[in-house]
Amino acid sequence: MEEHVFGSTAVNVRVIGQGTWQMENDDRAGAVRALQVGLELGLTHLDTAELYGRGRVEESIVAEAIAGRRDEVFLVSKVMPSHGTYEGTLKACERSLQRLKTDRLDCYLLHWPGSHPLEDTIRAFEKLVKDGKLRSWGVSNFSVPELEEAVQIAGPGRIACNQVLYHLEERTIERNVLPWCERANIAVVGYSPFGNGDFPGPRTQGGRILASIAQAHGATPHQVALRFLIRRPSLFAIPKASREVHARDNAAALSLHLSAEELARIDGAFPVGPDTGELSII
Repeated sequence: MEEHVFGSTAVNVRVIGQGTWQMENDDRAGAVRALQVGLELGLTHLDTAELYGRGRVEESIVAEAIAGRRDEVFLVSKVMPSHGTYEGTLKACERSLQRLKTDRLDCYLLHWPGSHPLEDTIRAFEKLVKDGKLRSWGVSNFSVPELEEAVQIAGPGRIACNQVLYHLEERTIERNVLPWCERANIAVVGYSPFGNGDFPGPRTQGGRILASIAQAHGATPHQVALRFLIRRPSLFAIPKASREVHARDNAAALSLHLSAEELARIDGAFPVGPDTGELSII
């Protein structure tokens, strides 16, 4: 199974993981089974958040999926910015640990930049690391100026990752965020890699190119897109799969190998948009 070093952590993490955003709206038993199948197939990078279903996803889906196999999982959760004070972050982490029925998280993220002083959130993260409740911490939806502020506060080598929106129709991070993170040894984790319901259709030029490449490999257009989005060592992806068949499809992308010519065709079909200085967030 393909792994890359996760930013500055020196921990090898599977490049394709599993996201759980909006999973509270899915059939619970089916979602649990999909996550379990994904784990069995090596998709052990599992991402969740206190925001998702107001804790229900952590408590009633993820906790059950990882029961009895916690040591296999690289488990990530996130604190809401509204809880980002020093004490608020500590308490939010404790609640997530209780819901997930575990004593530690492998990485804990600030879900997006908030109004509380970032110094306080980072101080809480470092306290949780010292106490053995976190192995590492990171951020989500941070632009370059926000990343620069975080590194100035924390120092180099402390931020494990920046989790951002990244799919074929939204590649803006490649302008500045991705190269900046690579220089700072910060992993980039792409969420919603299939565009949250806006995947290129077969009647579009890009969709036809994906279909052509997929046919040549006996794969699906979704698998081709996913493979493209993890083409660099700094890149990880966490597609949601609330059905077993989707978990199997995502895992199969790990065995797909695209040529330089195929990568160039995809690159040309989905141009990188201009950097406005603000990240797209969904």
